[in-house]
Order: sequence, then C-alpha cells, then structure tokens
Amino acid sequence: MISPPAAAMGVAVALDAGMGEFPERFHPVAVFGRFVDLFDREWRHPQAVGVLLALGLPAIAAMLMGGIVTFAIDLHHLSGVVVAGLVLFSTISLRMLLVVVRDVVDLTNSDIARARLEVRSLVGRDTSVLAPSEIRSAAIESLGENLSDGLVAPLFGFAIGAQVSVAVGVGMAVWIKAVNTLDSMLGYETKDIGWASARLDDLVMWIPARLTAILISVAARDPRSLLRARPFVNKPRSPNSGWPMATIAEVLGVRLQKPGEYTLNPSGQDPTSDHARRAIRVAAVAGFLAVAITGVTVWS
Repeated sequence: MISPPAAAMGVAVALDAGMGEFPERFHPVAVFGRFVDLFDREWRHPQAVGVLLALGLPAIAAMLMGGIVTFAIDLHHLSGVVVAGLVLFSTISLRMLLVVVRDVVDLTNSDIARARLEVRSLVGRDTSVLAPSEIRSAAIESLGENLSDGLVAPLFGFAIGAQVSVAVGVGMAVWIKAVNTLDSMLGYETKDIGWASARLDDLVMWIPARLTAILISVAARDPRSLLRARPFVNKPRSPNSGWPMATIAEVLGVRLQKPGEYTLNPSGQDPTSDHARRAIRVAAVAGFLAVAITGVTVWS
C-alpha cells in the first residue's frame, strides 16, 4: 500500500504539473507574504524584531499547516492525503518556473522591451537596459537558483519530516518555504530587520543548493561540471546560489553575469536562445530526479 507521504506527494506533483500555481490572490505563500508586509517598517530595535520574525513566523506557519493536515487525517485518511498534497503543492514550483523562463527566452527574439519587463518576475536587478544575452543570462541564473529554492529545498524538508509523519513532512516543507520567503522579502542589506532571516536562509539552503548542483550535473550527464564550477560558486554574495548557477553555466558552456556583481564561467559564450532552451530541459530533468528521489525516500 502506498504510504500517506508518498500519496500526498503524488497529489502535489500532479497539481504542479496540471495547474502550475495556486491563483496568486489565494496562494498560501502570497498570503504569508502579505502578513510579513505588516512587519516591514521601522522598529526601535530592528535586529531583535528580525530575530523574532525569523524564528517565529516560519514556525507558526509550519505548525498551523501541520495541524490542519493532522486534523484532516483524523477526519478521514483520504481527506488527509488530499489536504497534505494541497499544502505541499503550495510550497513547490517547477512547471511555472519552466514556463516563465521559456516565455522570457522566447521574447528575447521577438520583443526585447517586453522581455525586459517579464524577466523582472525572475530577478531583482535593473533590467531596463539589458541586452538579449543579458536577459537570457538572468533567466538561466534564476532557473538554477529557483530550482533549488522552489523545488529541491521544500522536497528535502518534506522527505526528512515524512520519516516521522506526513503532517511533520508538510510542516517541514512549509517551514523551509516560509524561511525562504522571509529572506526574499526582508533579507536585504538595507533592512536591519532582515539580517536574521537572511542568515537563517543561508543555513537552511546550504544542503539543498548543493544537492541541486548535483542534480543539474546528473541531468546534463556532465558530472565533471561540478568540478569546473567550483572556482565560481562563491562569486555571488549568497553562500548557496552560486552552486546551481555556476554548475548550469558550466553545463551549458556559457558566461552568466550580473553586471557589477559577479561573473560565472567568464571564458564561456554569451548565452543564446538555444543555450537557454537546453537549460530549461536540464532543469526539467533535474526536477524530475528530485521528485523521484523524494518519492522513493517517502514510499515506505
């Protein structure tokens, strides 16, 4: 008999493949983000408040969602699996990531002005003057980083927690997603309140980022890309994002750069549309591997 965690994961993956995302208005991550916005203001002791937020908000979200799953399981086994799958679905994203990156890449060949606008959904840099190859670079970088943040990390947490129960697994996935969301909203150098969130995210993402780099190298059937990427993984300020980004740069043989910040694989080519489409295929296979490995882990 299939285990509740494996069944819940099947629901989540099927929803991701079929729907892509919850409607933004009702997306649990968006709701969490709107709640975080209430705290994004001036405080007398911003770092102390930031520590409380970093430790408290993800824990509350995890306990709330885990409690909902437990309640649903107590009502009926099937309803518990469905609810667990819905919550887990809210923490992962693969199809939408691939679709958005593909659309941006296609626009670099047909409507550069619109491409500059659309790529803003993937990166936070100024895109108003980016050349087509720079937009493709930004899209590929985001593809690698978000594969880690938006799929591998929550699945990693789910796989660990599911060894206890499906509710704990879902709670772990929610906790990791909440930590990552806090960092993306508050973890800027200009915001003292975000220091704790940024450091916690660095810690939480340490293993998932490196696992993602491994998955990318396996998906591309290029294990030596990890060794070639090693000199560049510390170029970005983040201690983690450089791993999947530098690995995919080496797999493709392209130069990825954020102007004024870093350059990965500086001897590589400027990324073409063909390079970017291959990156999408590699990310899709890496995502499938992440799902398959997690499924095997929680099966029994």
